[in-house]
Amino acid sequence: MFYRLAGVYHTTYAGERKLWPVPADRWQALGVLALGLLAPLLVGDLYLSSYLLPWLVWTAAALSLTLLMGVAGQLHFGFAAVMAIGAYTAIHLTRFGVPFEIALLGAGLMAAAIGSLFGAAALRVKGLYLVMATLAMQYLVDWTIINVPAISGGAQATLQAPEVSFLGAPMTNDTVQYYGALLWAAFLTVFIMNIKRSAFGRALVAVRDKDFAAAVIGVNVFRYKLLAFFTSSFLGGVSGAVLAFCYYEAVTPEQFSFDVSIQFVAMVLVGGLGSVIGAYLGAAFVLLLPIVLTNLVAGLADSGLLTISQNLQSHIPLMAYGALIIAFLLFEPLGLAKIYDNLRNYFRVWPFQHTRN
Repeated sequence: MFYRLAGVYHTTYAGERKLWPVPADRWQALGVLALGLLAPLLVGDLYLSSYLLPWLVWTAAALSLTLLMGVAGQLHFGFAAVMAIGAYTAIHLTRFGVPFEIALLGAGLMAAAIGSLFGAAALRVKGLYLVMATLAMQYLVDWTIINVPAISGGAQATLQAPEVSFLGAPMTNDTVQYYGALLWAAFLTVFIMNIKRSAFGRALVAVRDKDFAAAVIGVNVFRYKLLAFFTSSFLGGVSGAVLAFCYYEAVTPEQFSFDVSIQFVAMVLVGGLGSVIGAYLGAAFVLLLPIVLTNLVAGLADSGLLTISQNLQSHIPLMAYGALIIAFLLFEPLGLAKIYDNLRNYFRVWPFQHTRN
């Protein structure tokens, strides 16, 4: 079968640590990457800029948060503030003539510095107390951006992103912006998948499972918690800059509110904690599913199959969306990634199924 391992599974340490032990997984990943590269030729500009592009950027943000919440086990309810720091830093750096590539690095470093400052609370507290510390970061960053005109231009102000070039290509059209977002999402995908196999990733997992037990076996818990916040915030800051330049092309304080932080947490939880493919599925669920449900209800209403008022028509997609989230929490709390893994494992043993007596 095309999706099955046979014989001796691992004879070397390198073979045991393969990124894709099942060859079909590797070909599947390459096929998805090929589709991503050919997407501008396969879909129209509207679908490219309104669906695929934001999905990739939000997936990159979810992957950045996955490293902190899923791998390191540290809660963060202010991740939109981290992205805001990166977005505003990149815009101000490019306005001063800094190349876009260097501005991305500066955005990540600024977000990492401030994120680590608030993440230092994780050295002493955890659980709901850590949530309160990250909430404080969210509201403090929001207040600072709104009330410091040198950063945002003032309350309700919109800061336009300058025209920049990335690796020599002017980011002035949807296709170039899409490939920029695809490159960043692909880089984060490979980075997170590899970091989970490294000594750093294993130390984060040990801290996540039992921090005091990790300390007993020699893991510096304080150091790795700070490194988790630093790395995740750096990636989140760059993701915020990519969001500002590739999708919004301008930033306002409302784009990085507390509601956006909750959406990021929902993407990680619904997709599956610590799962790379779960970040893709969770971002699609949170970002794209409400649009699909709204269009479906509107189409049924226009065709006469659903005769309801306009007010109820606008609320049905939200009700269905909430019901789906509850269903996932009840029937598959490990998220969409677990459903995918169940299907994958099914094909690994099919048709030789194990039956229960």
